[in-house]
Amino acid sequence: MDKPSSEPPPPVPKSPARALFPQVLPALVVGVAASLLFLGIEWVSEEFEHVLWHTLPGALGIGGFSVFWTIVMLTATGIAVGLVVWKVPGHAGPDPAETGLGGAPLAPAVVPGLLLAGTLTLAGGVSLGPENPIIAANVALAYWLGRKAAPAAPGAMWVVLASAATIGALFGTPVAAALVISEALTHQPNAKGSLWDRLFAPLVAAGAGALTTSLLAHPTFDMSLPPLTDPGWSDLLASMVVATAAAFFGLLCCYGLPPVHRAFQRLRHPMLMIPVGGLVLGLLGALGGSLTLFKGLEQVKELTQNIGGYSSGELAKMAVVKLAALLVAAACGFVGGRIFPAVFIGVAFGLFAQALVPEIHPAVAISSGVLGVLLATTRQGWVSLFVAAVLASSPAMLSLLCVASLPAWLVVTGRPQLELDTHGAPLH
Repeated sequence: MDKPSSEPPPPVPKSPARALFPQVLPALVVGVAASLLFLGIEWVSEEFEHVLWHTLPGALGIGGFSVFWTIVMLTATGIAVGLVVWKVPGHAGPDPAETGLGGAPLAPAVVPGLLLAGTLTLAGGVSLGPENPIIAANVALAYWLGRKAAPAAPGAMWVVLASAATIGALFGTPVAAALVISEALTHQPNAKGSLWDRLFAPLVAAGAGALTTSLLAHPTFDMSLPPLTDPGWSDLLASMVVATAAAFFGLLCCYGLPPVHRAFQRLRHPMLMIPVGGLVLGLLGALGGSLTLFKGLEQVKELTQNIGGYSSGELAKMAVVKLAALLVAAACGFVGGRIFPAVFIGVAFGLFAQALVPEIHPAVAISSGVLGVLLATTRQGWVSLFVAAVLASSPAMLSLLCVASLPAWLVVTGRPQLELDTHGAPLH
């Protein structure tokens, strides 16, 4: 006769709801804190930008966006960022050409230099956005503080919460964060629980970040484009052609990153690489005009409010100059993200196509151009669709964009990305 086992019975697993509920408060805290840090950096950079590009040149009697001031300011920004990378502890993090959205948590000591370099980049007119440094800073802080506050919680939880919260704050909606996180979760085939169970806490964090941003800053991506109410076969064909052509155009930046990065690396020192990059950006800004400076979101609004006000040649020049500026900024060591300048490139490319073929509906041209460039430069399929659809603000565009993304994806998949590995080789 078998003796009764002396081992205790296995613990009864928690129901999914009981397991998820304790994650709500940490997710809310991370979401609000991530948004506040983002809004703080945005406010500081905008105030500093006003001083550099309006107050100071006005006091000197110089045109704020004159050729002389543009070259001087971009070069000076390169010197300032170079000093931060050289002298500030942590050197503003790893080489920006080798980083994308997210990544492993950085040491907390790196965060001040990273944020300072990112703020100077934004204020100085460099063609980069805030997303990469803000996400990296929020991830580092959430991971460090979260591990102290709750040592038993897995460290990966804080990384996901901070990433989702910051993306929600950046776009003013949790939808973009859900799309990014769900795309990342597809690479975790052995993860336990349903997809929505795994998205629950990140969505809480993203929602808190998005609501905080919306309540305090009222961001909008509405470009007031003419709505597309009754799409036809010609609209579908135009969307597929423009998105595919824009994807080819965006790939030029991806193929150019390795050789341009190697050229700047030959200078060997951040006080040479980044100031020289700033000088090149100043020359490009002088060539392309003030619309090709900065991260590009406000400049996109100006473009879309003047549809038909620019010739095809002017739009082509702006698209090419902004693409070159993004390439140089990403290669020489400036700290920043690529999504917002890529949106400007896509809008300029789409308007160029519409200027060549006026029969193309503006919403079709712009959203398809953004879709193609973002697919090439980010390889984030869902985010590319989301941003392109949001710019159009037309439900009828969504089906067109879904179909147009297919040939564009065939163009970009397996091609070099706008990111390098630690050996300077392109990621595929």
